Amino acid sequence: MIFTKSNWIIVSIVSLLFWGMACILPSSLTPQAFALDYNKEILIEADFSNQDLTDSSFTKANLRDSNFSNSNLQGVRFFATNLESANLTNANLRFATLDSARLVKADLTNAVLEGAFASNARFDGAIIDGADFTDVLLRRDEQDKLCKLAKGTNPTTGRDTRDTLFCS
Repeated sequence: MIFTKSNWIIVSIVSLLFWGMACILPSSLTPQAFALDYNKEILIEADFSNQDLTDSSFTKANLRDSNFSNSNLQGVRFFATNLESANLTNANLRFATLDSARLVKADLTNAVLEGAFASNARFDGAIIDGADFTDVLLRRDEQDKLCKLAKGTNPTTGRDTRDTLFCS
């Protein structure tokens, strides 16, 4: 076959369309979660409920009274974040960084914190009914405070809150 100028243009256009579809189609079929950066933001009473915020960062953010209920917060960084009175009910906080976070009066009912790093986090007055603290790194004094409040079984993991905190 001999390519004329008009044939060459048609072949080029079809080739571009093919490669364009090949690049766009796979990414549109798979839902993507993008890590977001909210570092040092003032987000008082913000609504992040029912969202996938995997690997996002809220370092030093003010999230007082914010709603993260039913959200995927796996791997999220809440380093030195104010989460006072935040709603974290049913949240997936696996492997999250909560170091130096302020979770005073936060609602962690049925939250899964498995593998989270919570050294120096403060949980004064937090609600932890059914929360799973498996392999969470906590200061001993915070662990003792949480044991006084601990009750229930996590519906996702089936683990007893007191057992995950190694309460006596």
